[in-house]
Order: sequence, then structure tokens, then C-alpha cells
Amino acid sequence: MTGNRRALALTMGDPAGIGPDLALSAWQNRAALDLPAFFLIGDPDLLSARAKLLGIDIPMRETSPEDAAAGFATALPVLPVRLATPAIAGAPDPANAAAVIEAIRLAVELTMQGRARAVVTNPIAKSVLYASGFEFPGHTEYLAHLANQAPGLLRQRLLRPVMLLAGPHLRVAPVTIHIPLRQVSEMLTTQAIVETGEIVARDLTSRFGIAAPRIAVSGLNPHAGEDGALGAEDAEIVAPAIAQLRAKGINAFGPLPADTMFHTEARANYDAALCMYHDQALIPAKTLGFHDSVNVTLGLPFIRTSPDHGTAFSLAGKGVARADSLVAALRLAATMADAEARAAESTA
Repeated sequence: MTGNRRALALTMGDPAGIGPDLALSAWQNRAALDLPAFFLIGDPDLLSARAKLLGIDIPMRETSPEDAAAGFATALPVLPVRLATPAIAGAPDPANAAAVIEAIRLAVELTMQGRARAVVTNPIAKSVLYASGFEFPGHTEYLAHLANQAPGLLRQRLLRPVMLLAGPHLRVAPVTIHIPLRQVSEMLTTQAIVETGEIVARDLTSRFGIAAPRIAVSGLNPHAGEDGALGAEDAEIVAPAIAQLRAKGINAFGPLPADTMFHTEARANYDAALCMYHDQALIPAKTLGFHDSVNVTLGLPFIRTSPDHGTAFSLAGKGVARADSLVAALRLAATMADAEARAAESTA
């Protein structure tokens, strides 16, 4: 998979977490895993120190995005973003938050300029970023902000980012994301469900190569409201959204009870599930594929994937963190980029 002339842009994530460990492990096993070429946006000193701590010898070279793919086979390409203070594995420091944020910003900029193939992000610790003044709920919202700020992009309205967890057994997207559970029923609207469903359907077609995606829509309440006995939202908010999606030619169906829509036989009937809130979507996704599911942000003018786990500070620098999800994120980003290129060629 290393033949594409553009490399993927991989961010370092929180430097005290396992992101550096995963990147080093992925590159070390690049040939056996047949990984697409990537360059890491981060501090070379951090990577050297972490490699030494892990007891591995990783050749590195500072690079430009354009030169990363050519040298990927012989050294880990690094686009430098310097930390304010040396990172200690397992000990996050808000002083390095600016570098973490800059790595993300730079990855988006390079990808939107066509200098990188896609964005792959290592895990961040939102609480650490908040301590430095970071104003966004998470990665997803910050990526949308960057896209909306990009010059020269023609749009009629602000972009709506959609989180999709994609694994070998399930693809699932929540309509509401990083908000407290008690606010979900207040924030959930028919319009939000319709917009999310449209984006999921569109990107499944253009970036996953699914010509006519089938989308199962969960209810909000237990038993999808039990005909109103357990809440009116399913009949008054969710069902009208499904009707609107179907009127737009999207094969959406439901609302379905969330407790019966994720077993093996049920999953055979759809290509992606649309859920009403974060845990309703992510619990089944991570249960079915914790080590090899990928966090994908849909609805953006660039491809972004990420491991489906967090920073795991307690594992950083110990050589026990598994790189499976990062490997899956790198592979999926390249696959999505190829599918998007084919879709663009077919409509040209």
C-alpha cells in the first residue's frame, strides 16, 4: 500500500500518552503490515526519547510532506512540531497543549492543500487541552472549526461533523456527541437526525464505495418509546426524520429498539447504524471491535480517521500498548482516499 505518491498525515496526539508508542510500532512493522506511507507531525526529540524508553531502534528523518512517501521504507518521516517542555510518559502537561493543537491544525491544512493524502490523529486528552484554554468539546468539533476557517472553500452553510465508528463488524454514528446525557433529549431534533443521516449516506457512498447504503436508525428511549409509554421523542422526533430521509431516497428504517439492533442477525440488514447519543453508539462499536475499530469523521472536506481509544497514560512508554486500532485507522484512511478518488473520476 506504500505506492501512493502522497503520504498520510499522522499527528502525535498527547505526547505523554501512547500515541508516540503506536506510531513507532506501526512504522517498525510497516512491511509486515503492508502499511500506507505516513509522516508523523510531532517532536523528533520526543520520538527519539520514547524509542529509547521502549528499547527499540527507529531511524527517523525530518521531512516535507512531499518527500515523506519516498523515504518511508527506510526511516520514519517526521514533520517537526516542537514541544514546549520534554514530555514524560504517563505525565500529561498542559504546557505542551499548544504543540498538540498545532499538529492537528497542520495536518488539516496540509491535507486540504492536497499535500497529504488524509488526516490520521493519535489520541488527545481533552482535559489537558481544556486546562490550556482549548475551547472545543473534542477532536471532531475542532476539525470542523478548522475546515470552516479554511480559505477558498465554497459552502452554503457551516459544516456538520459526524462521528462514525467503523469496525469489522459494525459501523455506527451518534447524532449527538459530546454532551451530558441529561441534555440529549433537549438537543435532539428531527433536523439533526436528517442532516446526520444524509452525511452518513453520502460518505458511505463516496468514501466507502457502498452504492446504496442501508441505515438502521435507533430510537432514543427503551424499546423505541413503547408506542409512547416510555417517551414521546421516538414518535415525534425520530420517526419524522426517518420519513424525511426516505423521501430523499435514502434507505433508512426504524426507529428500532437499541437493545436488539446490534446482534449478528440484525447487523446483516444494514450498512451503518444511526444512534441518538454517544454511548448508545460507541458501547456496541467498542464491544464488537475494541482493538480494530476506527473513529472516522464524516461531513468534512477531507478524510480523517483515528484510533477508537484514548491516550492510555498508564501504558505509555511501557511497550504494552497495542497498535491495532492505529494500524486500522491508517489502512482505512488510505482505502477511503482511494474510494473517493475513484468516485471523483467516475463523475468527472
